[in-house]
Amino acid sequence: MTVQERIEQLRKELHNHNHNYYVLNQPEISDKAFDDLMRELIDLEEANPELKDDSSPSMRVGSDISKEFEQIAHKYPMLSLGNTYSEGEVNDFYDRTKRSLNEPFDICCELKYDGTSISLTYEHGRLVRAVTRGDGEKGDDVTANVKTIRTIPLVLHGDNYPDSFEIRGEILMPWSVFDELNKEREAREEPLFANPRNAASGTLKQQNSSIVASRKLDAYLYYLLGENLPHDGHYENLQEAAKWGFKISDATRKATNLEEVFQFINFWDTERKNLPVATDGIVLKVNSLRQQKNLGFTAKSPRWAIAYKFQAEQALTRLNTVTFQVGRTGAVTPVANLDPVQLSGTVVKRASLHNADIIESLDLHMGDMVYVEKGGEIIPKITGVDVAARGFMVNDKVRFITNCPECGTKLIRVEGEAAFYCPNESSCPPQIKGRIEHFISRKAMNIDGLGPETVDMFFQKGLISNAADLYQLTVDDMRGLERMGQKSAEKIVKGMAESKNIPFERVLFALGIRFVGETVAKKLAKAIQNIDALEKADIETLVAIDEIGVKIAESIVHYFSDDSNIALIERLKDAGVQLCIKEEESVVVGDKLAGKSIVISGVFAHHSRDEYKSIIEQNGGKNVGSISAKTSFILAGDNMGPAKLEKAHKLGVAIVSEEEFLNLIS
Repeated sequence: MTVQERIEQLRKELHNHNHNYYVLNQPEISDKAFDDLMRELIDLEEANPELKDDSSPSMRVGSDISKEFEQIAHKYPMLSLGNTYSEGEVNDFYDRTKRSLNEPFDICCELKYDGTSISLTYEHGRLVRAVTRGDGEKGDDVTANVKTIRTIPLVLHGDNYPDSFEIRGEILMPWSVFDELNKEREAREEPLFANPRNAASGTLKQQNSSIVASRKLDAYLYYLLGENLPHDGHYENLQEAAKWGFKISDATRKATNLEEVFQFINFWDTERKNLPVATDGIVLKVNSLRQQKNLGFTAKSPRWAIAYKFQAEQALTRLNTVTFQVGRTGAVTPVANLDPVQLSGTVVKRASLHNADIIESLDLHMGDMVYVEKGGEIIPKITGVDVAARGFMVNDKVRFITNCPECGTKLIRVEGEAAFYCPNESSCPPQIKGRIEHFISRKAMNIDGLGPETVDMFFQKGLISNAADLYQLTVDDMRGLERMGQKSAEKIVKGMAESKNIPFERVLFALGIRFVGETVAKKLAKAIQNIDALEKADIETLVAIDEIGVKIAESIVHYFSDDSNIALIERLKDAGVQLCIKEEESVVVGDKLAGKSIVISGVFAHHSRDEYKSIIEQNGGKNVGSISAKTSFILAGDNMGPAKLEKAHKLGVAIVSEEEFLNLIS
């Protein structure tokens, strides 16, 4: 068997296994066997780049090459649907349709998935383009990101599909993935996604498709468009699409009368709470494409379809107390403690009040009867107060505290921010423990054997007061503590030793500098290269780095102005933690770009933007984030922003193509 034949065989097998696992939920091989086949394919494709195929299953893993989104016009406008909120309005829609058609008709009943709309174009059985809804007339080309979603086929099954067609649907983030993502963001004290729809939309707009791949997005398809569709019936076309490999909801039904429509609505109003993804209503469509064409459109929506929106589930319960929690950055979050109440399938006892402004706007008093909803049906929140239930006796008004509930320090509020903070970073217990927990977390130092409960125990026993103390722990220190035997202690010591090999960018993230998340840490590490240089960097130097704004720069400078942070870093150095880019990553290979300040813009074919930044530094050049008269030239890829192009022409800054640049440094 030739290499090309083996690659084609692997691609076919992996496409089938992917469909069986993600769409049919009927895997035929183990995860390890699947991963082994994928690894073999990727290795063969990398060794034989001339056999590259954009529809290969290897596209599922994504890439770190930045993709700036191009605007693409929709062949068929993506209109919104008219919303209804009552059975009476559904009845009116049905009667209008009946009068307009004056002939029998069926209604296709579908779940209205609460995600982000997508339009997929297939030609000759292969996915060629994925475009967001945008403004309905045009949207963003997110094809590279969509190819990482395993429920969307890259190559269709069978051979009875049209040569060219469009299929539309919703990109969704499952509840389980959403919960996990928000837990991680909460641990890092980053803003939480309000609901899976926002999370899915934000993920789909990521410039790095490997991040999209890691978010495990899902997709349901529900509308086929084209010139040569197999059937006149919308429902029948969806059943054909399922045979081609698309994930079509098995909840979709065809109703022949209004009674069957209401049966569908009433069933799913309750049953939807058991689904793995978010829904917010029902979509009703006249099934016949011929009849749809006869009914036509209004300026904003089709006359042949309507969306019935479910009412948000709400419960009334008593507010008993308000407590205040302190996070690792000192941010203080108020939490409402409630009488237990059943809401969207779970018992709710607590709800976030977010900040002082929210408390004030609700005019909360202790003992109030409050309305609780779940934002996106997952995050409990108080939406209102039953003022009439107060009667003549009014309890104390809920007010935001003025001092830290943990250490007593007076709280501060940064101008332009909603949150209050405890400024006592060095002595406030939850801040100390929170920073250590962040340091050991999976995306930071990833220390095996340690978790929040263990950190709390070590802190209470006086064994640790910062992250550097962890590297001083011995088996004898830990052995004999509660739930801590010889093996557990040895595992932690081994985990600490292994963490010394964690690269600088992750150590930088682990330090917990405010506003320095994973991406920012990576940018800083690439640009600054070591902790000593970062300590000395001023705001002007920092904001010159791509994606580093004044807010982040000020936070970094503030961090290094604290003597306790400098002492922590010195102890981490002594422990052997990686606090600089490794030599092989920062090696200087030449001086052909010495003294040159270079701006990178656009999308590149041969290397990612980050790789080009490293190449510039390795050849003596300097990366700058904005164009000025001092800019030596712009390394320009495809789709360079028009504003940058105009500014370059105005200032007389040279534009250098990717090929010209590679020849320059060869």
